[in-house]
Amino acid sequence: MSKYYQRDRNLFNPKSKEPFTLSRSKFDLFYQCPRCFYMDARYGLGRPSMPAFTLNSAVDVLLKNEFDLLRQAGESHELMKQYHLAAVPLNHPDLTKWRGETPETRYKGASAIHPATNFLLTGMIDDVWQSDSGELIIVDYKSTSTSKEISLEDEYKQAYKRQMEFYQYLFRLLGFPVCDTGYFVFANASKNRPQFDGRLEFEMSIIAHQGDDSWIDDQLLAAKDCLLSAKIPSPGAGCEHCDYRKKMAEAVVRLLK
Repeated sequence: MSKYYQRDRNLFNPKSKEPFTLSRSKFDLFYQCPRCFYMDARYGLGRPSMPAFTLNSAVDVLLKNEFDLLRQAGESHELMKQYHLAAVPLNHPDLTKWRGETPETRYKGASAIHPATNFLLTGMIDDVWQSDSGELIIVDYKSTSTSKEISLEDEYKQAYKRQMEFYQYLFRLLGFPVCDTGYFVFANASKNRPQFDGRLEFEMSIIAHQGDDSWIDDQLLAAKDCLLSAKIPSPGAGCEHCDYRKKMAEAVVRLLK
């Protein structure tokens, strides 16, 4: 099979004693659909890739640059002051590693072994702030363009919450005191300007999320059991990828007959 459709690296081997790298996105894939997760991790047959959201990436980089200037000075951002947050951007020597900005941590970011499963958990964070009490605050940047009030209650934004809680769990695993409350910094591009003029204007806001990572241990154990099984698991509820593959296979059989 073409290398473009089947991966031959980081495949789970039930007989191996080496830690298996489990990224935040692959962990969430198991949450969405055990079958898609199994086929990806055991056989390298992942879901079709999505195009890169380069505008979102540009906003992320610019926000990191902006907060990094304040990080060096030990100062709070005006947006943090606006929301009365008693915190400053964390100045830590490993921040570039946690962001996946060094050659050895590219595509991995922060990493820690989960002893019960021998998974090497990895995740690339956007930012970390530090509260007045010394706790780390996990921060994620999000870009959007909507006229609706921004909230975390949309169905697809439940994945945002899981993402935040995974990062909180990972940093606790690394031994840091982590605040239960994390923050999403939203950059909302306005559509109400009379003309483009080659620029976008963003309204900035901060949305808090009270994280609860108590579910993650059980989910990691379930993911390990899934990978150890010789049987392909059932699809996740409403998985459109599995539904498409099923209908495609049925259509091929009909055509061959």
